Amino acid sequence: MEKKPHFFRRELLPREVPSISLALLLAAILLLNALLYLYLNKFSSSLGRVETDSGLCPFGHFKFGAVKNCSPWLSCEAINREVRKLKCVGEGAVKKVFLSEWKEKKVVLSQLTNSELKEDFLHGLKMLKALQSKHVVRLLGYCEQQFTILTEYHPLGSLRGLNETLHIPKYKAMNTWHGRLMLAIDYVSVIRYLHSSPLGTLVMCDSNDLDKVLSQYLLTSDFHVLVNDLDALPLVNRSAGRLVKCGHRELRGEFVAPEQRWPYGEDVPFEDDLMPPYDEKTDIWKIPDVSNYFLGHVEGSDIVRLHLFDIHAACKKKDPAERPSAQEVLDTYRKVLTLLIREAAMPSTREML
Repeated sequence: MEKKPHFFRRELLPREVPSISLALLLAAILLLNALLYLYLNKFSSSLGRVETDSGLCPFGHFKFGAVKNCSPWLSCEAINREVRKLKCVGEGAVKKVFLSEWKEKKVVLSQLTNSELKEDFLHGLKMLKALQSKHVVRLLGYCEQQFTILTEYHPLGSLRGLNETLHIPKYKAMNTWHGRLMLAIDYVSVIRYLHSSPLGTLVMCDSNDLDKVLSQYLLTSDFHVLVNDLDALPLVNRSAGRLVKCGHRELRGEFVAPEQRWPYGEDVPFEDDLMPPYDEKTDIWKIPDVSNYFLGHVEGSDIVRLHLFDIHAACKKKDPAERPSAQEVLDTYRKVLTLLIREAAMPSTREML
């Protein structure tokens, strides 16, 4: 009678252990899926916010930093009285940019430098006012009479310095395939916004080479991408038969789309009047090159490139009509991110066993 309980334990133990392991595995998978669902749901919600999200003020107003209340855009008088220039931090063909101070806060003051380009400057101001959203640098004030624009300051600067920033110890945690893909998603989100903006379909014309593209965007301190320079943003209106041309000079190189290059060969001198116009699909052609810059050469970036191969090949179709829309590219990027997060999570599940 003494041995029966002993025999009973030896008989059941091998059957119970697999059952317990299976239960633990199922519990781990369920927990992992729940956490993944919550993360992806939060991510999708943040991506799916209306473009003019609740954090923005009514038209003609702004707020930034820890300030809760919205203030009216600063007028000429307020800018002259309250804004103090600190130093020049950049100069382009249209304007000079100064790091400045307003009420002990760093801001950016942009001023026209070439009177012949005042129409470009005013167009940029018009776009900046009309397109205020989570994708566009925040406008704080302006003075048309003095050709002056005041915007929010972002200390990490333009995207040209991305790789240097990611090698700073403070930001190394962001230097992963995931962090870099998130920036690429932000960039494509901006393009999608411009192509479906409140004003209509806008084309990012200041984009004749990679360096020029990167200079048009800012990197925020919480690692998001904002478009900063809107001076060259013409409107496509197919129903009215209106297409665009990015400038009046000949464009060369593989970075610009085929339809942006002179189509009549070297034997025919370039004439702006003979150059055919084009549409927003020029922006789509450039997405793979810009994304390649974002992805860099960190561990896992080649896997991301592999998953994006088909959509990037579609972006490089010679016929603009065969290229995907910015929305289709964005949807694919989001799906790839979701897939790769799930794949990355699976080894963790196995380790839990």
